[in-house]
Amino acid sequence: MIHVHQLNKVYRTDEIETTALDQLSFNIEEGEFVSVMGPSGCGKSTLLNVLGLLDTPSGGQYFFNGQEVSTLNEKARANIRKQQLGFVFQSFNLIDELNVYENIELPLIYQDVAASDRAERVRVLLEQMGLLHRKKHFPQQLSGGQQQRVAIARAVVSHPHLILADEPTGNLDTKHGKEVMELLKELNEAGTTIVMVTHNPEDAAYSHRTIRMLDGAIVNHPF
Repeated sequence: MIHVHQLNKVYRTDEIETTALDQLSFNIEEGEFVSVMGPSGCGKSTLLNVLGLLDTPSGGQYFFNGQEVSTLNEKARANIRKQQLGFVFQSFNLIDELNVYENIELPLIYQDVAASDRAERVRVLLEQMGLLHRKKHFPQQLSGGQQQRVAIARAVVSHPHLILADEPTGNLDTKHGKEVMELLKELNEAGTTIVMVTHNPEDAAYSHRTIRMLDGAIVNHPF
């Protein structure tokens, strides 16, 4: 699914040049659950942004489902994000003005999915996530764990090929963090590929393997 070859990301200002990603090369197969670990500032989130087509590399190649995507224009990148990628963030990134149902439904509206199909997909996910009784509640009326479950439902409602999760339990207590990781595990076992950035070894233990980074480079290669 993912093939990265000698990927670089360099940030430049008038006075300084910072290498965020340094000659990264790796593969991620369809159906894998991969964790990315390393100290703060090592390039984990930059890598996730590049894989999610939210940022462009400075050099190297990134193939997604056999297509070289790092050189695509923004419209083409946005179409791939909309149709094939799902994102889960530490800060949930829900829309406060929309209720639970509407937050989950939103990606399907962007994809012009028919209203009857939208309703069925959202209903199934509300039941799966244990949120049916909260569907008319707004994000500020939910616990952190409930908000993250809504965010995961929103990420998977469009049946993405890949979920990118950036510290998905970072703002949660241990109990709710474990619930979120169990949900991600279930999604992966159902066939969804997941790449997750985490500082937590217990969360990383849910994945099939771990890519460890330091100073923008991969420091082990457990493939």
